[in-house]
Order: sequence, then C-alpha cells, then structure tokens
Amino acid sequence: MPEASGKTFEFKDESHIMTDFLEGFSFRAEEYIKIETKEFSAVCPFSGLPDIGRLIIEYFPDGGVCVELKSLKYYLTSFRNVGIYQEAVTKRIYEDLKRLLKTDRLKVTLIYNTRGGMDTLTSMGSL
Repeated sequence: MPEASGKTFEFKDESHIMTDFLEGFSFRAEEYIKIETKEFSAVCPFSGLPDIGRLIIEYFPDGGVCVELKSLKYYLTSFRNVGIYQEAVTKRIYEDLKRLLKTDRLKVTLIYNTRGGMDTLTSMGSL
C-alpha cells in the first residue's frame, strides 16, 4: 500500500473483482454491439490513486450470448477499489467477457484520463 506522511491508501486485490456478477442471455445475431462508459475506475497499485477512464466494449454476439447490462455495471463497479495496473484491467475485462460471450470478435478499449501529463490507451482483441 502506498504511504505518504505515515498514512496509507487502502485498496483490495484482484480477487475482489466480482466476475460472478456477469450474466448473459441467449442472443445470436450478426449485429455489432457497442457499450461505452466514461466512468470506469480502478486504483493504481503503485500510487494508490484512482485511474479513471472511458471504457469501450465492442463485440458481435456470434457466440449466441449477449451481456446483460445491469450485471455488467455491477461487475465494472467491483473494480472501483481494486489495485490493478491499467494494462491488466483491459486484459482482465477482455478475458472475463470472452469467457461469457463465447466469441473471438470482441474488443475492449480503455482510454484513461490524463494524469501526470501522460495519456494512456490500452486495447485488447479485434473485431
């Protein structure tokens, strides 16, 4: 845990990401689905400060499954107090959704707010 002036930031480890919140429903189509939020947050395990960004999830439900949006919101909210590096967040969301959606046509992109004069964009998967 990062420390400043004898005080520490408390955050949780990756075991607190609630994958059991994720639910899908049967849906097979060739339609492209795009889900986006500007309010994704997790915690930088190096500094203990929040990483906030825009999350974009794009997929084709050709695996016969669509993600239920309320379940996705709860799942994403479970990252809020987890200390996890930005690149690992993108990979984790991609892997969890790929397992649920049963498709290779999935792309997860995170565009983090500028911090310390640096912009970060991480992306995994392809359509």
